[in-house]
Amino acid sequence: MSRNFLSSFAKTAAMTAAAAVISGSALAADFSGETIEWIIPFSEGGGSDKWARFYAPLLSEALPGKPAVVVKNMPGAGSTKGANFFADRARPDGLTILGTSGSTQFPFLLGDPRVKFDYADWNVVLASATGGVAYLPADLGAQWKEDPKAVIENTDFIYGSQGATRLDLVPQLAFELLGMQVDVVFGLKGRGDGRLMFERGEANIDYQTSSSFLSKVTPLVDEGRAVPIMTWGALDADGNIVRDPTFPDIPTFKEVYTQIKGEEPSGEAWEAWKAFFVAGFPAQKMVFLPNGTDQDIIDAYTAAFQTVIERPDFAQISKSRLGVYPQATGAKAETFKTAGTVVAPEPIAWVKGWLKDRYGVELK
Repeated sequence: MSRNFLSSFAKTAAMTAAAAVISGSALAADFSGETIEWIIPFSEGGGSDKWARFYAPLLSEALPGKPAVVVKNMPGAGSTKGANFFADRARPDGLTILGTSGSTQFPFLLGDPRVKFDYADWNVVLASATGGVAYLPADLGAQWKEDPKAVIENTDFIYGSQGATRLDLVPQLAFELLGMQVDVVFGLKGRGDGRLMFERGEANIDYQTSSSFLSKVTPLVDEGRAVPIMTWGALDADGNIVRDPTFPDIPTFKEVYTQIKGEEPSGEAWEAWKAFFVAGFPAQKMVFLPNGTDQDIIDAYTAAFQTVIERPDFAQISKSRLGVYPQATGAKAETFKTAGTVVAPEPIAWVKGWLKDRYGVELK
């Protein structure tokens, strides 16, 4: 799965992005005097919220007519509430867009009964890769640096989760593969709520996607209140997991596993983890227009996002907000979409079995 993704990405990367050329039809779209509503199906303060609020003013400036772009948080049901609303209610006039995350993709992939949407119906106009960082409180973090195996063997962890079938599946399965005893508290409406649990001392392990870690957790690290212990990593051109380019000094989960277990991870559980990691992080956040949207509107959004990511200062202004990751439009965004919404049946079946055995979550 990961090799096919990288291969497709490499091919499309070699092409001139279709979005970079504003066709005559794209020029027909004009949003003068309009307000664009950007639905984020998570609470404020999490990675998706930070990502959307970074892009919103830049998108406003780049769209024809310079409309206002307003982020509307619509959390609930592990992000399916907002996604279902978009699928059912959004008009194809370009005035409503949806930002999704792996926490929206995973319920879709796993057949969660609350999902009433189909990614195949939507038009992707931006796709953003990202990463994730797990961290501990200062006391446990100091012990971890000395002997992570001892911390794992002698600590009862508490972790706040959005749900068993959400993007939290990736860290929760990683914790289990490491042998950590973790009491998972479900029901959070966004990863920002997990961070708040950590800050209040209600959880002693947390993870955030890169955008939220950079803006909200890095100050805790600087204050000596949090210690990063691992990232989920990134993919190289051959589909191998390597260090996250935004956090090159932090070991990956794969490295930590190898250090603790004395061998590299392998087997069905590892393959399932990697498949969902690929679906959830290298292709994590996407922006969609609804089914039935005219091509001129799609072209206008695609060209606008391409204009944003081609700004001379984009790398500088995005590094501290999003991290160092690919941002894609046009054909490359379609490649991301496929990677994030298509997973082989074997890892899906394994994860469904694990969810049933571990959390009592039964999915057909």
